[in-house]
Amino acid sequence: MAVTEQEFDKAKARMDAQREGGHAVSARYDAKRARIVVALDTGVEVAFPAERTEGLAGASPADLAEIEISPSGLGLHWPRLDADLYLPALLQGMFGSRNWMAAQLGATGGQSRSAAKAAAARKNGRKGGRPRKAVSG
Repeated sequence: MAVTEQEFDKAKARMDAQREGGHAVSARYDAKRARIVVALDTGVEVAFPAERTEGLAGASPADLAEIEISPSGLGLHWPRLDADLYLPALLQGMFGSRNWMAAQLGATGGQSRSAAKAAAARKNGRKGGRPRKAVSG
């Protein structure tokens, strides 16, 4: 599929508009704090925990230290991990795909402890617990 000059110009205009919000000029792994630190062209530095990011969780410091910035400055790439992050999404608090973020949120919610949750579990237990799923055949 060939890209027309007009399509290319539109894509470049979209990228330029995205870059106005800031783009990465450097990125490094801070092993002491276990965070990725990204410096933007605006002078702002953003740091986020590698452990809470899709593709980076559980990676070694050596793997996290090798970071490439895309030519547009809007993407970060870890070649040893084959992991990519989109900077505008990171700035909005998205540390992975929608499915990955939903799984993290669900796991966090399932681990939460509260008096109300404990009382509900006890009440449900007195009723015989969770109902069994009906077997269809």
